[in-house]
Amino acid sequence: MSDAADQKPGDKPPTTGRVFLVIIDDSPELKVALRYACRRAAKTGGRIAMAYVMEPGDYQEWVGVSNLIRDEARQQAEAIMQKMAGEAQKLSGNFPILYFREGERQEEVMKLIDEEPSISILVLGASTGPKGPGPLISALTGKSIGRLRIPITIVPGNLTEADLENIA
Repeated sequence: MSDAADQKPGDKPPTTGRVFLVIIDDSPELKVALRYACRRAAKTGGRIAMAYVMEPGDYQEWVGVSNLIRDEARQQAEAIMQKMAGEAQKLSGNFPILYFREGERQEEVMKLIDEEPSISILVLGASTGPKGPGPLISALTGKSIGRLRIPITIVPGNLTEADLENIA
């Protein structure tokens, strides 16, 4: 049986099995949410999971164009995920679990959480702009909240590095 007293200074905390899911997009608040989740994972011995959801395009009449756009979007998604995965590894100490989905963002996030029992916390960054916290937060904290099996942590997008240091 392992005990916290057995740990040496600088040792990583034992893995708790807690997996922090961060939804990857191009919003400015993503970086704050990812940093928060990485700090929590590093401090608690958890892991980061990252999901990128590609929304379907409306180019059904033009199959060739649709396939080209989908391939281009997939390449961009993979590039963004690789960049964010490197950042997550640097901050948390472990390479994250990566998920790619295609479909409507809210539904795909809900499906992923239902399909992956290891995911234990959803971490989302809230926009601080006048349009509200963001469409995913609005959707998941509205009528869909009762469908979730895990808690949501909403991180204000305007937190500084010092703020994160104090709370995470």
